[in-house]
Amino acid sequence: MMDLPLHCKVLLQAKISSGLTFQQIAEKIEKPEVWTAALFYGQAVTDEETSIKIYEVLGEETFIADYNHNYLLPNTSKLTKDKVINGLLGKSENSLGVSGMVDRDKGIEMPPRDPVLYRLYEVLLVYGYSYKAIIQEKFGDGIMSAIDFRTSVERKKDPKGDRVVITMDGKFLPYSSTESWKQ
Repeated sequence: MMDLPLHCKVLLQAKISSGLTFQQIAEKIEKPEVWTAALFYGQAVTDEETSIKIYEVLGEETFIADYNHNYLLPNTSKLTKDKVINGLLGKSENSLGVSGMVDRDKGIEMPPRDPVLYRLYEVLLVYGYSYKAIIQEKFGDGIMSAIDFRTSVERKKDPKGDRVVITMDGKFLPYSSTESWKQ
């Protein structure tokens, strides 16, 4: 299980209580669905305007009061609006002393035991070198960026059973040539 920061636990509980999906929240804050989910799992940070929109979409003080009353562990300080906003901004204890820093390693063991995560891992085990070879053939020596990156998850109807379509859209980054090493 992931070791999530407190603001993420609160946001996820508020999401459940609101009955909203990640897609609905993303539409309301005008951001991509997968990125919005990543924000809720502490894998991204955002700006103040977006953090306030999320706070408002989830019910403002209502979800904080609910969390403090029903889910707060004994001897734990109460959650506040500022703590939630600061968490979304990357200004919490989880930012490791650097404003905006995200610790993206939340304890996912390898190989993952969760069936969905394991199947995604399995895709890379089975097709990873094929992806690598085809990228090499089509683009040259380099990698697909996970920084300059977009991704989405879609449902595709199929008579044999609905299909999951995951799109990974990353910028190609060529490795530097030895010419670039010259001063």
